[in-house]
Amino acid sequence: MSGSDSNNIRAEITGVGSFIPPRVVTNFDLEKLLNTSDEWIQQRTGIVKRHWVEGTVSSTDLALEACKEAISDAGIDKSELDCIIFATLSPDHEFPGNGCFLQAKLDVPGIAAFDIRQQCTGFVYGLSMAQSFIKSGQFKNILLVGAEVHSKGMDKTPEGRDVAVLFGDGAGALILEQSTEENNGYLDAEVHSDGSLLENIYIEGGGFRRRPYWSDEMFAEDLHIPRMDGRDLFKQAVTKLPKVVRSICKRNDISLDDVDFFIPHQANDRINQNVAN
Repeated sequence: MSGSDSNNIRAEITGVGSFIPPRVVTNFDLEKLLNTSDEWIQQRTGIVKRHWVEGTVSSTDLALEACKEAISDAGIDKSELDCIIFATLSPDHEFPGNGCFLQAKLDVPGIAAFDIRQQCTGFVYGLSMAQSFIKSGQFKNILLVGAEVHSKGMDKTPEGRDVAVLFGDGAGALILEQSTEENNGYLDAEVHSDGSLLENIYIEGGGFRRRPYWSDEMFAEDLHIPRMDGRDLFKQAVTKLPKVVRSICKRNDISLDDVDFFIPHQANDRINQNVAN
């Protein structure tokens, strides 16, 4: 295709799907486990309930249902897919990536399939990558999916309550197709990171830096459990999210009044309300 045609190519969202496990865990359920209360959780987070998996249900199981819905919503056949981008921090196995396991469950062999580990920003990073792939002409129909099974990795004792009350399980998926329509599709994204803040929320154990990979000492020190500095994370979110929203609007000559709908990452309602203010 000509250079001018290439410049008009965008990724258009043509299908959307989601799935959450049926088990609902309320704040009152957590009161029995975590030495906490519905009032304490709502006051600090605005969260009332979350969904947790049961048994051996994995993140690719959740993703599969979301992807089926997205493919159906797009009105395409799964055979038309040529790439899977899977964003997750809770893979079924250490390797290969969840993209490969999902590919097998969807029965779409041979196409590109890979994971990205961008945690809360996985959707934005994945969307930006999908746009680049489609604009370059490398892929035409991309399945972008994010899925997490947080509940299996949290400390469900009073010591872990600051993290355990926040996170649930679920999956969301998009079909992104090549479009040349002027007013359709992806416009722009900003992606950032700051590795100096990594200890605000991270899991120290389980990586290949340590030897052995798993050890009794690691479990004894609770290094396999997420650790979080909630206060600083809150400050970072309510400071930086408004900045990046204003920045991307300015770069695209759009005012905040031009935006009809904002969809924030649902870390918790208090963050969302402060960002909105």
